[in-house]
Amino acid sequence: MRIVVTNCNTTREMTEDIVRGARAAAGPDTTVTGLTPAWGPESAEGWLDSYLSAAAVLDALRTYDGPPCDAVVLAGFGEHGREGVRELVDVPVVDITEAAAHLACLLGRRYGVVTTLDRSRGQIEDSLETAGVARNCAAVVGTGLGVLDLAADPARTETAFLAAAGRARDAGAEVLILGCAGMTGLEGTVARKLGLPVVDGVGAAVKLAESLVALGLTTSRAGGYAKPLPKHRAWGRPTAPGRGGTAQGRQS
Repeated sequence: MRIVVTNCNTTREMTEDIVRGARAAAGPDTTVTGLTPAWGPESAEGWLDSYLSAAAVLDALRTYDGPPCDAVVLAGFGEHGREGVRELVDVPVVDITEAAAHLACLLGRRYGVVTTLDRSRGQIEDSLETAGVARNCAAVVGTGLGVLDLAADPARTETAFLAAAGRARDAGAEVLILGCAGMTGLEGTVARKLGLPVVDGVGAAVKLAESLVALGLTTSRAGGYAKPLPKHRAWGRPTAPGRGGTAQGRQS
């Protein structure tokens, strides 16, 4: 079985960390291949980054020319693109946000998500709502750390995570979820120190993807996830001279 795991940003070091976590969770007969978008944000933090990331991931999967895969795991917590990818590819698609929440619901009545910056909370809440698991969420709590800060100082990351996790527990969470793919690996330490089950979305998504493939199940084409209508689609265009940037001026 081969699973393609897509990073939601262009930071290859993060892709490597995600792949290590995915391989640790995968069964012995599963091969994990990491996929880094060729363009997009270096980290996804906010609505603009998230929509840009979604288009970049779709483009990366559209142009993927590696060995055929049996499932796709989307390793961006709360990021957009999940529904579009399910239209695009012909194999099961498992998003780490949705996977973690579904498993958390099997472990306790209410769960809490510990994520990076507070600005990501709205996206995560919307993603959980779309997936139908928001009613069991006690809180989405930020650590105050950016995505690229997580690996810079592991001790600081653990301290910030534990503080945020305590607030989620106080809000009624009986299970905790790592709210960023870059947090993979923290679950064991946090579970021991707080005495609560901790779900890593990458591991959860990999195991659910394996289960879907083993059961011979894939995305339904009846209705919402029907194949895209045949039409011309332009995937990006060159910027005309003097026309770059945004309505507020040119930006890098």
